[in-house]
Amino acid sequence: MELRGKAHKFAMDNINTDYIIAGKRKFKTLDMKELARYLMEDLDPDFYSKITPGDFLVGGKNFGCGSSREQAPLVILNAGISAVIAGSFARIFYRNAINTGLPVLECDTDLIGPGDELAANLEEGVLENRTTGVRIPVKPLPRVMIQILQEGGLAAHFRKYGTFRLDA
Repeated sequence: MELRGKAHKFAMDNINTDYIIAGKRKFKTLDMKELARYLMEDLDPDFYSKITPGDFLVGGKNFGCGSSREQAPLVILNAGISAVIAGSFARIFYRNAINTGLPVLECDTDLIGPGDELAANLEEGVLENRTTGVRIPVKPLPRVMIQILQEGGLAAHFRKYGTFRLDA
């Protein structure tokens, strides 16, 4: 599973789910495409207009802390972001991201600058900063998580197999 895009970096730790999608927005509609327009608006009101499909959202440590609602990873996906890269993730956000089909890459984000062109290979556990030529090791995802991501999330996995299944 290879991903390529530009880095949109928020150089801070503890980006919570209310920064990802503000509480004032997340209960007004169930339309994730509509909510995506407000992604990260409290940190950058123009953020959505800067995204090109396939880009990466980059944060610091403990990304996605806060509430356990699935709107946060769903809004990121519906904005066209291909993956979130962070130093570490809040456990519930990490799980919700995989379940909804949003790749999450855990690595040293100090080697990524705003606007850097990135290429990620989930199977190899490598992130390449194509702007600087630096290869950044990524905490590997278990094979089962890569399979779930490739199938579009856990619900898509269950629709495909009717049960939980790991292909060899």
